[in-house]
Amino acid sequence: MPEGFAALPSLNALRVFEVVARHLNFRLAAEELGVTQAAVAQQIRGLEANLGLPLFERQARGLALTDAGLGYSGSVRGALAMIDEATRLLRPQPAHLTVSVTPTFASKWLIPRLGAFAECNPDIDLRVMATDRLSHFHTDAVDIAVRYGRPPFGPGLESELLMEQRIVAVASPALFQGQAGPTTFEGLQGYLMLHDAHDFWPAFNAALFPQHGPGTAKHMRFNQTSLAIEAAINGQGIALANQAFVAGDIAAGRLQQVFGQALRLDKAFYLVWPRKARQPALLGLVRAWLGQQALDS
Repeated sequence: MPEGFAALPSLNALRVFEVVARHLNFRLAAEELGVTQAAVAQQIRGLEANLGLPLFERQARGLALTDAGLGYSGSVRGALAMIDEATRLLRPQPAHLTVSVTPTFASKWLIPRLGAFAECNPDIDLRVMATDRLSHFHTDAVDIAVRYGRPPFGPGLESELLMEQRIVAVASPALFQGQAGPTTFEGLQGYLMLHDAHDFWPAFNAALFPQHGPGTAKHMRFNQTSLAIEAAINGQGIALANQAFVAGDIAAGRLQQVFGQALRLDKAFYLVWPRKARQPALLGLVRAWLGQQALDS
């Protein structure tokens, strides 16, 4: 240690003092620091011995700072804050990028793939904002979004197709009790139709059974596709969902595709990002990864 700092107490003792001065309680300080109360008390006794004066008054109801301790605590807290800031500025910050998606897209498609992304890109902090609300790129600090619809999505925004919307009917194999699922419109009426906010059932029925009317099936409605999928997994009825969202559940045997046909829609999922991106190189990497995942799914 340089001669100018020879009289300084240990940094660890000063850190313990700062925590105790905030809590005025050895137990709470020990919990924050992850050590025993005895270790905290020992550090404070050593610091007071080093300084040659008491920093705390031991009272019946706890601790109180002495006048010297009160002034010293403010100075120590300021010094530790300066050291913390200098250390943070010195360390390289991990690159981070925020992607905005709907809760269903996050839980049924993106999250199962994030482990592989983190393994291949350990220096990138990918942050997922899952919300049904339309996120704003600047006010919400979003770098890229997955949006359902048709371009253009707004001025100053770029977009590219991520995946088409192919809607399939799915149900738990247990729903059919070992029998084949319905193959006709009449057979479908005996099952509960699980709806999400998109309400694809009328278009799906019209495409598969154009000669029939509304039908007599019972209905249950959810505000998110993921909830309708979970209800289907639990054997409550037949749900409609993007084929990519249920591919994993079908492969695992939790769901089966009821009809061979899929409903193709003119709307699709697009990657959308600002033309003036904050981190163009990082954005390009994440875009390429998302696009490859969509091709592989």
